[in-house]
Amino acid sequence: MAELKKKNLIFFGAPGAGKGTFAGALKEVHPVAHISTGDLLRDEIKRDTELGRAASGIMKAGKLVPDEIVAGMVRVRLSQPDCRKGFILDGYPRTVAQAGLLDHVLKDLGMTLDRVVYLKVPDEVILQRLTARVSCKNCKAIYNKIFKPSKKDGVCDVCGGELIQRADDSLETAKSRLKVFYDQTSPLLALYRERGMVFEITELELARATKLMLDELEKE
Repeated sequence: MAELKKKNLIFFGAPGAGKGTFAGALKEVHPVAHISTGDLLRDEIKRDTELGRAASGIMKAGKLVPDEIVAGMVRVRLSQPDCRKGFILDGYPRTVAQAGLLDHVLKDLGMTLDRVVYLKVPDEVILQRLTARVSCKNCKAIYNKIFKPSKKDGVCDVCGGELIQRADDSLETAKSRLKVFYDQTSPLLALYRERGMVFEITELELARATKLMLDELEKE
C-alpha cells in the first residue's frame, strides 16, 4: 500500500452517509486517528475532566454544548501523539463558526488540514438507511435492516436482546436531520470548496468508493 500523502482529513456527509464506515476502511490500511466529537464528549464526561464537567452541566440544563468547549475537546485530542500519523474528523466541524475555531486549533498545534472528503449520497438512500436502523434494547448494539441485519430478525447477535427502533430513527425525524444538515453545512461545504480542499465521492459501492478515496489521498 502506498504512503498516505493527505492524512489530516475531515469526513463530511449527511447523517447515514457512511462516514464511520469509510473511516474504518481507511484505518484498515493507514494508522490514522478516527475522531468523533460525540465520542470525545462522552469520554470527557466519563473521565470527569474540566471540559467534561462544563459540558455535562450544560447538557443537564437542556442546552447545546458551546462551540468553544467542543473545540477545546478537539484540541486536546489532536494534541495526542497518534494524531501525528494523521486524523479523521468525523462530522466536525458542522458550521462555518466551528470551522473558524478548528482553524485556530490547527494553527496553534502546528497542523494543517489536507482534504475534506465529501460523501455525497442521494437523499432517498439516506432516508432509507436512517429509517432502517434498529438497536438492541439491552446492549445498544446497532443494526440496519438493509445493510447490516441481525442473523435472526428482531434479535441481537451480541446478547440476544430485543431490537427496537428509536424515536429519532423515524422517517419524520430522519427528514428533519437531513434538513438541518443542508441548512447548517451547505455554507461550510462552500467554504472548503473555495479553499480547493473538497474531494467528492458519489460511488455507493464501498469497495470502489474506498479505492477512489485511497487513490486521492495517496497522490502527491
